[in-house]
Amino acid sequence: MDKVRSDWKVSARRACATLRIDRSLYVYKSKRGTQAELKQRIKEICETRVRYGYRRVHVLLRRDGWAVNPKRIYRLYKELGLQLRNKVPKRRVKAKLRDDRRAATRTNETWAMDFVHDQLATGRKIRVLTIVDTFSRFSPAVDARFSYRGEDVVLTLERVCAAVGYPATIRVDQGSEFVSRDLDLWAYQKGVILDFSRPGKPTDNGFIESFNGKFRAECLNTHWFMSLDDARSKMEAWRRDYNEVRPHSAIGNKPPIALINGSPAPPPA
Repeated sequence: MDKVRSDWKVSARRACATLRIDRSLYVYKSKRGTQAELKQRIKEICETRVRYGYRRVHVLLRRDGWAVNPKRIYRLYKELGLQLRNKVPKRRVKAKLRDDRRAATRTNETWAMDFVHDQLATGRKIRVLTIVDTFSRFSPAVDARFSYRGEDVVLTLERVCAAVGYPATIRVDQGSEFVSRDLDLWAYQKGVILDFSRPGKPTDNGFIESFNGKFRAECLNTHWFMSLDDARSKMEAWRRDYNEVRPHSAIGNKPPIALINGSPAPPPA
């Protein structure tokens, strides 16, 4: 618009009429601020009223004297990542309710867990439970079985935690093994929080998806597995190489074992 006015030496009215633009759009200047104070108040409400959606938050804000409409509250509510996870099973006691993830700052603060599927040379299907520490990238377990149920996941976790300690949080998807009563009870008894991904959002658990991609490319796609024992042996050899030898750019091209052993490696990116 300014270029048209300068090139043709015309008024704003004539330029707007020629370009068929409303004059109010040309002269309008947004007066919206950063809304930092409003965002802070919304976060304070959601920290104390964990199950409140944006409508109830709006009601409380109006009671506090904020002259805001529900559409603005909804927009800020989404920007702050406060949406409730309504897909969490009803009995879930140790599940996170909000998408408020922060980067891990120490070992065993957050694990990520998922399943990978493959098959033996005979064609029989196998399932592999993969676990990775999101801070150090250390993988405490890559466990293959013909079938996996909730109680099998608990047995694997107990074996792993006895060796490396219990995590504060485990990120998982909505798979039947992870929403099972067995895993729920184990998490409650051990004080572990289950952080569920949203349905259809694999990026919510990007660490384990990245790990599984490396696992498939470097192990599953390069070996024939003649038996379950053979598969377990080859997967364990790969896991040891991944933890003790393979450099990771996110932690200064050091192996994950370096962070476990207290090396002065930089924190993961």
